[in-house]
Amino acid sequence: MATTSEDVWRILAELATAQAELTAAQKETDKQLKELGKQIGGLGAKFGSFTEGLALPSMETILRQRFGMEVVSPSVRVSKNGQHLEIDVLAYTNGQLNTAYIVEVKSHAREESISQLKSILQRFRRFFPEHKDKKLYGILAAVDLSPELREKILQEGLYVARIHDQVFELDIPDNFPPQTY
Repeated sequence: MATTSEDVWRILAELATAQAELTAAQKETDKQLKELGKQIGGLGAKFGSFTEGLALPSMETILRQRFGMEVVSPSVRVSKNGQHLEIDVLAYTNGQLNTAYIVEVKSHAREESISQLKSILQRFRRFFPEHKDKKLYGILAAVDLSPELREKILQEGLYVARIHDQVFELDIPDNFPPQTY
């Protein structure tokens, strides 16, 4: 049985129709994937906000009672000259102590959490020149943290706070020497 030119044209028309349907389906799939990505990103942001909210009451207690901080501010955001800095918790006191603490809260602390906190500490005085004379310390508060990463954080001179019985507590050795920034 020979293929006629009409058969070839019919097959080409079917192929063209199938290709158009495939292109439309691909566009719909791309749209759904983009929406799913937005939803996942939103969940991540909400989980981060949840973790920060969970940490705030116990971190506020630590900052006030252990370190004598008078001002404890959650979620501090500042912009200067097109640059931005976001701090999960900023605490400070003037007077004789004249000290500030920056708390970075993580649900799952990773190696880059250390460099992120150190970057915030190093940039802090540029965004807050009114605190330029204060001693500055960093605290990494994490729900999930490996023992190896805890040691690395302490070696960098940063405080570690971890959750225990639904409350964040400092997790540092008795003789811990924090790094001043």
